Amino acid sequence: MEKTALLICSGGASSGFLAQNIRKAAKKRGMEIEVIARGESELREYMNQIDVVLIAPHLSYIQQDIEQQLNGSGIPCTLIDPSTYGLLDGEKGLDIIIHQLEEK
Repeated sequence: MEKTALLICSGGASSGFLAQNIRKAAKKRGMEIEVIARGESELREYMNQIDVVLIAPHLSYIQQDIEQQLNGSGIPCTLIDPSTYGLLDGEKGLDIIIHQLEEK
């Protein structure tokens, strides 16, 4: 069963690259995970399609707002650590998603 993660970013290229690297890591592991990189303003549009939300580290100031928007939805949300984000580490990004889904 495919899971979908929403990566909240400010529309930069790095988020798209990280999303792509997470998809590649998932494929290598034989997992079906879609990762969509979008701005925070688009969260509501995707709430019926997503299983987990990741927030780019430079947007930590909006984490509380996103958690409030997700309140009651059962969709977990976490901040990506700067190292994973900065290195565009798809393997670690995938691990974050898996951890969030297991906690759900």
